[in-house]
Amino acid sequence: MPTFKKPTVVFLFLTCLLLFLNSRCKKDQVSSNIVININPAISYQEMDGFGASDAWSCKYIGANWPDEKKEQIAELLFSRDTTSDGNPKGIGLSIWRFNIGAGSLEQGDNSYIGDPWRREECFLLSDGSYDWTKQAGQQWLLKAAKKRGTEKIVLFSNSPPVHYTNNGKAFSSSGSQLNIKAGYFDDFADFLVTVADHFTHEGINIDYISPVNEPQWDWSAGSNGKAGQEGSPATNSDVADLSKILSEKLSDKKLSTKIALSEAGKINYLYETTDADRGHQIEDYFSPESDNYVGNLSNVAHLICSHSYYSVYPVSDLITSRSEVKSKIALIDNTLKYWESEYCILENQNTDIKGGSGRDLSMKLALYVGRIIHYAITTGNASSWQWWTAISKYDYKDGLIHLDDGTNSGSSMPEYCKNNGYIRDSKLLWGLGNYSRFIRPGMIRVSAGSPEILANQSYGVFPSAFIDSQTGKLVVILINYTANAKNISINLKSGVLNGKLAAYVTSEDYNLSKTGLYSAGKIALPANSITTLVGKYEK
Repeated sequence: MPTFKKPTVVFLFLTCLLLFLNSRCKKDQVSSNIVININPAISYQEMDGFGASDAWSCKYIGANWPDEKKEQIAELLFSRDTTSDGNPKGIGLSIWRFNIGAGSLEQGDNSYIGDPWRREECFLLSDGSYDWTKQAGQQWLLKAAKKRGTEKIVLFSNSPPVHYTNNGKAFSSSGSQLNIKAGYFDDFADFLVTVADHFTHEGINIDYISPVNEPQWDWSAGSNGKAGQEGSPATNSDVADLSKILSEKLSDKKLSTKIALSEAGKINYLYETTDADRGHQIEDYFSPESDNYVGNLSNVAHLICSHSYYSVYPVSDLITSRSEVKSKIALIDNTLKYWESEYCILENQNTDIKGGSGRDLSMKLALYVGRIIHYAITTGNASSWQWWTAISKYDYKDGLIHLDDGTNSGSSMPEYCKNNGYIRDSKLLWGLGNYSRFIRPGMIRVSAGSPEILANQSYGVFPSAFIDSQTGKLVVILINYTANAKNISINLKSGVLNGKLAAYVTSEDYNLSKTGLYSAGKIALPANSITTLVGKYEK
């Protein structure tokens, strides 16, 4: 009987292995059909929308830039119109955050805030009168947002006016308490109410006031004696005391404006002990047994806000922290809403993005942030997700729209792009638009899952679905966080689809582009893409 020599056996084995891998790779280029089961009969949270803030660039853009370019920026952020071929002109933000300045800009270098772009004007003058021509650039963007149908306006304060602070600055000298003179809580509340009332009389209803921002941080100067921006720490007791006064004053003015609490600097501050009187904020503000309970006040919104910093990587932490928020809310008050009200890339420890430094207009960043949004909504039951700053002129991953002078990718120099410049959209802008443009306030998240999707929490296909029960509108978001195209089928478990699904894709080749109409049976997802499907269903 003949015998095979060892090299021949190895050769045959390797040949078979290569053939198997080759066939597997070809198969994976466009995967076998993945079924997404959507059940409108199983519902979760009501959505409040998606947003961004006007800090820090809008004061110069709105005041100094050419009208044509200002309008272009406003269209990208707020427009819900389409081009003649059906492509969205903008991402239709439904929430706009207006930063109420504390007066550091008027102080100039004496503000001891090093970067002039991070200083802000104040409507309140030192003699107690108000100058409503202040913050003119930000007011331009605010009016542009309302003109284009942005539904919700949030006024947020980083510091009390400098006239009211302990040190006469818009940042704290020391300590964990609110940087405000003794007995000036009433004055600060009056200031916030007066600003809200002014805009209301201007025809811009203010939906929310956020009176404190990231109260867990100390907001003190660095070793050079200068601070990075306006900011003040606050204890839970400070926030509760201010909210009680503010709620009463809003009620006296007959304003519908609600107080949004508490813009925690990290998600875990909502459910964990941190330092003295600055953690466990869900329980502290919304448990009737708490000394800081404010959940019964008429003008306190029934929601809790946190920022997403330092809680998104590794993905296991992203998921766990959102699960903890959901569990804590269920324990304290299961009717309480949850917002993730601010985020940009700060973390340096992750392997996907390599930290916040360096402008990134790529799809890689859009997918990374899309995964954060997905888990915030589906695991944390967040009713709203909001990016930090809408427009940036820095060489940093902090803007939806970036500005430059045409020679580099951004700068921190004070005069850089102050009066004009180039406008750069980003895949992040359009990827957020896959959510913000189509998931409008009042829509309901419903069950969306798939038995075919592997339990890989970091990469894969991430589905979510939303309905408008009044109109029968159905919106399905599908993030394909893989290097392979995918075939998807939509299986509506309750009701029937009425017509085809329009697909809007953000990918390397598309910017929230309408790519066609699909039947539910076979929908193509490009590799590394975010796709929004829009259709109608009947019960």
